[in-house]
Amino acid sequence: MSSNLEPSKDIFSFHLATLPIARMPRFLFRPGYNQRVPGLNHSENFLTMNLGEPILTAPRYNFKTVAVFAWWRDESYLSEFLEQPSSRFLVDGWHVRMKLYRRWGEVAELADAIVEPDLAESKKPVIAVTLARLKISETARFIRWGKPVENQVKNHPGKNLALAAIRPLNTFSTFSIWQTEAEMLNMVSGRDKNSDGESHRLAMKERTRRDFHHEFTTMRFKPLKEVGLWNGRSNYTSG
Repeated sequence: MSSNLEPSKDIFSFHLATLPIARMPRFLFRPGYNQRVPGLNHSENFLTMNLGEPILTAPRYNFKTVAVFAWWRDESYLSEFLEQPSSRFLVDGWHVRMKLYRRWGEVAELADAIVEPDLAESKKPVIAVTLARLKISETARFIRWGKPVENQVKNHPGKNLALAAIRPLNTFSTFSIWQTEAEMLNMVSGRDKNSDGESHRLAMKERTRRDFHHEFTTMRFKPLKEVGLWNGRSNYTSG
């Protein structure tokens, strides 16, 4: 949806937190979660993964580290949600609040989210999020083309934080914070083979040839506020 004349009150949030393994199945698969939380338009719950690690190895998966990607009607609803006892584990983690300003592709649950292109600032930090519903039959191709992209992002000097995430069996996401939008675009287009790499550009070309997904969207966000610590650090979104 295009930007309105009046600024939207919509915000998004991305959360990282730890959770006991015994609570993981309910966290990933509980039904009706969006309907029970006031002001929550949509959310996605994930198990996090480390970029670049082999798929079928334990170091690939952070079995106690979860992520939540959420779209809210107003920031006040997010604040109220975090005050609930059931959200304590998220309060003890880290999150960033952000506004959507670019989007390509579409996932049905996010189709009505307001895009505000005037928020773009090429020399300021930017957050990139992808959300995909993978075609199970394309899993092998997706891994083949996706793993080099993971290594490209993991090793890029322009990123501050990057991870992948999964909700079995076919929902995947990536989350990354970049020092500037220009650094992220260099990676996407592979402008310098040595510093930026070409894996992302080649993978997107392959996806255009034959799509890996039922649904796919890639989004860019302007960070608004960062709360908490992750891996002993804060200010991932500082310019």
